[in-house]
Amino acid sequence: MGRTFRIKVRMRRFKRQHPRIAFAIRSFMIFSATFGGAYGFVSGSRSENSAYDPHAFAIGASFLFALACLGLATLSMRLRFVDRRLRTLAAHNEALIDRNWELKEAEERARSLFEQQGDLIVLRDTDGRITFANEAYCALAGRARGALVGTHFDFDVLEQGDSARESNGTRIHDQKIATPLGARWIAWREGYVRLDAGQPAELQSVGRDVTDRTETERALSDARDQADAANRAKSRFLAMASHEIRTPLNGIIGMGGLLLDTNLTPEQATYARAVKTSGEALMALIEELLDYSKIEAGKLDLDQRPFALSTLVEEITELLAPRAQAKTLEIAAYVDERLPIEVIGDAARLRQVLLNLAGNAIKFTTGGGVALIVEPGIWPNEISFLVRDTGIGIAAEAQQRIFREFEQADQRIARTYGGTGLGLAISERIVKRMGGRITLTSEPGRGSTFEVAVPLPPSQAGAGQTAFPSPDLTGKSMLLVADGIEASLIARRLARWGGQTCLVADAAVAEALLPERSWHAVLIDRAIGPAIADHLGDAARAHASQRLVLLTSSSRHEKLSPAFTGFLMKPLRAASLAARLALTPEVASPDLAPEPPAASTGTALAKSLSILVAEDNEINALLMRSLLTKLGHRVVIAVHGEAALESWLAASSAGTPYDLVLMDIQMPQLDGIEATKRIRAHEAGLGSHLGGRHTPILALTANTLAEDRHACFEAGMNGFLIKPLDREKLDEALAGLAASRHLAVPDHGNPIPAGNR
Repeated sequence: MGRTFRIKVRMRRFKRQHPRIAFAIRSFMIFSATFGGAYGFVSGSRSENSAYDPHAFAIGASFLFALACLGLATLSMRLRFVDRRLRTLAAHNEALIDRNWELKEAEERARSLFEQQGDLIVLRDTDGRITFANEAYCALAGRARGALVGTHFDFDVLEQGDSARESNGTRIHDQKIATPLGARWIAWREGYVRLDAGQPAELQSVGRDVTDRTETERALSDARDQADAANRAKSRFLAMASHEIRTPLNGIIGMGGLLLDTNLTPEQATYARAVKTSGEALMALIEELLDYSKIEAGKLDLDQRPFALSTLVEEITELLAPRAQAKTLEIAAYVDERLPIEVIGDAARLRQVLLNLAGNAIKFTTGGGVALIVEPGIWPNEISFLVRDTGIGIAAEAQQRIFREFEQADQRIARTYGGTGLGLAISERIVKRMGGRITLTSEPGRGSTFEVAVPLPPSQAGAGQTAFPSPDLTGKSMLLVADGIEASLIARRLARWGGQTCLVADAAVAEALLPERSWHAVLIDRAIGPAIADHLGDAARAHASQRLVLLTSSSRHEKLSPAFTGFLMKPLRAASLAARLALTPEVASPDLAPEPPAASTGTALAKSLSILVAEDNEINALLMRSLLTKLGHRVVIAVHGEAALESWLAASSAGTPYDLVLMDIQMPQLDGIEATKRIRAHEAGLGSHLGGRHTPILALTANTLAEDRHACFEAGMNGFLIKPLDREKLDEALAGLAASRHLAVPDHGNPIPAGNR
């Protein structure tokens, strides 16, 4: 069967290849068969022995005709079938022709795109010979395609960039190549492709000219590096400038303080206070510039630690109270009791922001007061700090401008109140760095309200705790005779505790209200007048079990009337108010007697200290000697690091080691860092630390950058005293040492300057 099929196939192939020969053979066979049949029939019919019978002949002819008709019918049917097949094949052939045309058109489009696009395309066989290269590759190579195909041509590589490989095996790399058009950067994508089945795969390389992009990126990278270098140079310059400015400022402020301690005429005292105040104002300006430079350099790091929220807020108001009271202003704080007692965040930066806002509020307020209100925010763990004042207000068009660097509401205000315009810009950036926001609501002449909302999650230790036990004032009547911001906040707090508070600003009205009911407590503000307050206190004896008077720091040491059962200092602490209201009625308070002025810590020192001061600046050395001597300590001055090291070694060898070393950082010959390292190395070599003798060393420095502090602690120092230095900071740093003869080494991860505790 297979053999017959193969013969037929060969015969058909022969007919297609030789149609004329096949036609001649077919015609000869038909003619031979026709002639042979006719000749045999005629010959047979005329033969004598043929027994010709006309009837039989007719029957035979009819039979043959019938067979012929049957053959013709069969042939007609076959021809019709073949015709249908031919029409089907013709339609299929037309479809194939159309498809072939479409494929050729698509091929032409692909070839045109392949050739005309800007990417370089080259195919290489397994031996590295070029089998195809598009026009772009030929143009960049400067050669015709015929001259490239079959060769091992490749561009000279001037610089090889980074290389990577994708998951599908495609290699990606950049090259800087030499071309007739000059050096060009090409981004290559290389991978193996198989064009024909059964043929080996070829390496297809597609390259894109990225010279402009690469040069732009390198230019941007160089610009960024230059900007970083300039930023570092600026930071170092500011640090150096800060150090150089702080050093004489230390002498100006310190000597001004020492001068004020001497016997001066009123005119001389005024001049000395002006010098000290000017130095402190210049110091504040330097601090703002340094903070701004840190923010610009991206070096503002936040310290996430637990801190007491209410303590922070009340300390801010107490710190600003003297400034407010000097302008006859009130300053008060209110912390909502729904807030956690302890939260996690950067207390130092938050204090800086609130001090700036509250300080500005005092600066731009001439009457009334400033309130610092702390409430829950609109988001979970968010706390809102409101700084509200009754000052001059800010126009709507200036409210966004004041948050920009070196901007104020207008030039008239800048000339009147002064300032650099950096405080609010720094505060806004700190708040944003903490993940919060700062907004302003203000009207000219009606005061301003700054809101700082920052996320401060509660600490685990303070979760569910309260700052102090709140008194239960449910159903109890409270009479508050006062006026101003603090009075409204006190009334608000008493209402939170359940008290029925009656706030009265007029003393005559308050005296008329006293007989109307039994009052649990009467609170009288001394600001209504000392005589009026004492008279009202006497009138309240028969109507109130507790009679409290509100005092300012300026009136604290005045003699108080025995009609009062206690007093509260302004700005008021909530814990003090709660404790006072929880006392047993009519029990005299031991703190009714005004406290004497606090004695200087320096005079209360049990024992004086032997202190080595390494300071190369003559004025600062004189200042340190004077301050320490006034505090009752013995002082030895070394003018550079080598002298300090020699003095320390001599004292240790003589058996009279120094109790403390105050080491300036920047000194000639041997700086404070290296001197400290040598002292620590000497102590380690002698094994003095095993015997418990470890000389405390505090840095005297005007540098406040974190890297400078880290370098000091790495060298073995125990803390910081930041210049300019005053007596209070120095006294605070030495108080613990005088009692224990030892300074605890702070955590090097988060060092706390001794001068800033």
